[in-house]
Amino acid sequence: MTNIPFVVDSAWLHERLEDPKLRLLDATTFLSIPNKDGEAPGLWSGQDAFNEEHIPGAVFADILTNFSDSKAALPMTIPSREQFVEEIEKLGVGEDTYVVIYDRGALANADVIASYWASRLRWQLKYEGFDNVAILDGGLVKWKQDGYPTTTDTTSYPASTFNYVRRPELVVNKEQVREAIENDSVVLINSLSPADFYGETNTYPRKGHIPTSHNVFFGSHSNPETRLLFDDEKLRETFTNTGALDTDKTVITYCGGGIAATWNALLLNKLGQENVAIYDGSMNEWAADTTCPLVTGK
Repeated sequence: MTNIPFVVDSAWLHERLEDPKLRLLDATTFLSIPNKDGEAPGLWSGQDAFNEEHIPGAVFADILTNFSDSKAALPMTIPSREQFVEEIEKLGVGEDTYVVIYDRGALANADVIASYWASRLRWQLKYEGFDNVAILDGGLVKWKQDGYPTTTDTTSYPASTFNYVRRPELVVNKEQVREAIENDSVVLINSLSPADFYGETNTYPRKGHIPTSHNVFFGSHSNPETRLLFDDEKLRETFTNTGALDTDKTVITYCGGGIAATWNALLLNKLGQENVAIYDGSMNEWAADTTCPLVTGK
């Protein structure tokens, strides 16, 4: 079947809600960033919110439990291949299907427009070899603003067989990032806020950013009035000065825990840059290791 766009709008999805090949996944997860030093971030599943309201036909994809390694030292670490396949087959994703993923936004305590929980699951699907995935632009908030219905009805898809090949090059570890610092053919993109990037916050064990990395804030890509992504020309301007659109180079995106980084990765893919990997440990891992260098200030 033909590949669908990277990003679709509410009207596009509404026209296809009855399509038997559609797999509509709600990836809502909630993260609250502390407002005071010393407070721990909050992280919880969107299952209850899904039960209260979701797009008709959607099923819930629990990133926090089913699509993360619960035994890993860091939160939201990618699961084993076996765990991922088992869980995604339950949701009916496989041959001759296409997937649309949405969420309720990036942060529980701030209106930053980015569907990075949806893009996290989209990136995991891509990592495991499945490409026919779109993100719903503006998520559930925009869907409702556009006047489309929600429901509490539960549905399910028939179980599938997921026969795709993992792409290990789409994930990098700490040692590969160390090497990338000295490698002119690799572009490092920090997806966090400018305040986090310059070391003006205490969000992570140590302040600052990985040397040579460029800051492209994940929350800078959408129009706050329409809640939709800017057009490709404007998105391209955002990335141009970083060198990340040079297709002869490899890009590594990172953030706090490998979530927001997938939003930038999605947009780079949309703009034609396929050589994008995620540093899954991101600042949670890097800043906790005092042998890993960090740079602060402007």
